Amino acid sequence: MSNDQGNSYHFNVMRRAIAAIDAHGAPLQLDALAAEMGMSAAHFQRLFSQWVGVSPKRYQQYLTLDHARRLLADRFTVLETSMATNLSGTSRLHDLFLRWEAMTPGEYASGGAGLIIRWGWFDSPFGPALVMGTEKGICGIGFSAETTEAATMQDLTSRWPKAAFRQDDAMLRPWVQTAFGATPSADKAPIYMIGAPFQIKVWEALMRIPSGHVTSYSEIAAAIGHPKAVRAVGTAVGRNPVSWLIPCHRALRKSGALGGYHWGLPVKRALLAWEGARADHETTAIDG
Repeated sequence: MSNDQGNSYHFNVMRRAIAAIDAHGAPLQLDALAAEMGMSAAHFQRLFSQWVGVSPKRYQQYLTLDHARRLLADRFTVLETSMATNLSGTSRLHDLFLRWEAMTPGEYASGGAGLIIRWGWFDSPFGPALVMGTEKGICGIGFSAETTEAATMQDLTSRWPKAAFRQDDAMLRPWVQTAFGATPSADKAPIYMIGAPFQIKVWEALMRIPSGHVTSYSEIAAAIGHPKAVRAVGTAVGRNPVSWLIPCHRALRKSGALGGYHWGLPVKRALLAWEGARADHETTAIDG
């Protein structure tokens, strides 16, 4: 099994674990959770430790439904300060991905006319990922774990209706491997943001949230100079075409509720849990 296939397999196990934890309404002992997965406790613990770097018991703490509220209380990032100080977080996983440029408003208004967008399907730590890009960088990432590949393809291609789409796994693969951390690289996976000016402001703000931290829609609105545009910010967050690299999963409701997620709430919970566990693991390693 390749590393990419292993990551995708681990994610599918994790999805089943989320369902089991939700069904029971409380964390399960290792033996019970492993039995729900149809695995031995040792095998299940080894899979999770390989995937996220912590034990299943600790990982369950990040998968519980109130994890978002704890994140908002303990790891809330004030974006105005973050943007003023150019804060990007201490995690290498986040710092890799901040080389980006945006399409001009005129180019966006054209609906992608004249653009050639390459696409391919890849295994990721969060299930099958559809990745799209121009010669300037990645312009779309969608996850199909909670939907179908056809629906994910339709979703992304409909955003740029006048563009030409061509499958090109070879061109995208180096960027994908860097983006999902499979290949250590001094180069950054480039992002090419295709959106309206207001959307791009919101997406830029999202990239200022450090890995393992969260913010609220209202804080994003204030950070971009539109404090009353909370609903519009929520819409722009939901329309983010580059999931994971532009981390819309780090935006929560002010109450601490998860809110929505374009590719499904189980994927959002997985993203937050994976980042939170990794961030804690890195902090523990540094402190130790």
